[in-house]
Amino acid sequence: MIVLMLEKVPASLRGELCRWLIEPKAGVFVGQVSALVRQKLWEKVCKESNGGSCLMIRSSNTEQGFAVEVWGDRNRNVYDWEGLSLVTVRKSSD
Repeated sequence: MIVLMLEKVPASLRGELCRWLIEPKAGVFVGQVSALVRQKLWEKVCKESNGGSCLMIRSSNTEQGFAVEVWGDRNRNVYDWEGLSLVTVRKSSD
């Protein structure tokens, strides 16, 4: 299973992803695809994001049961700490 979360990406990219995944909320895609299709979709999303940001959560054989991949400028960063995915939030500069 994968979950893709996209921000500030072209509508054409979102439309193309709807061929493979469902979009229960704007910019959030969920589906069950093969590893090859997942990799091809991720490559396409990263290539065509046009300055937007992308996050993918996918099933994985880890302690948490999932892996996280990010692309683009996000206010949250994902770090691997001894096999655990941890999220940090960037402080906003006021």
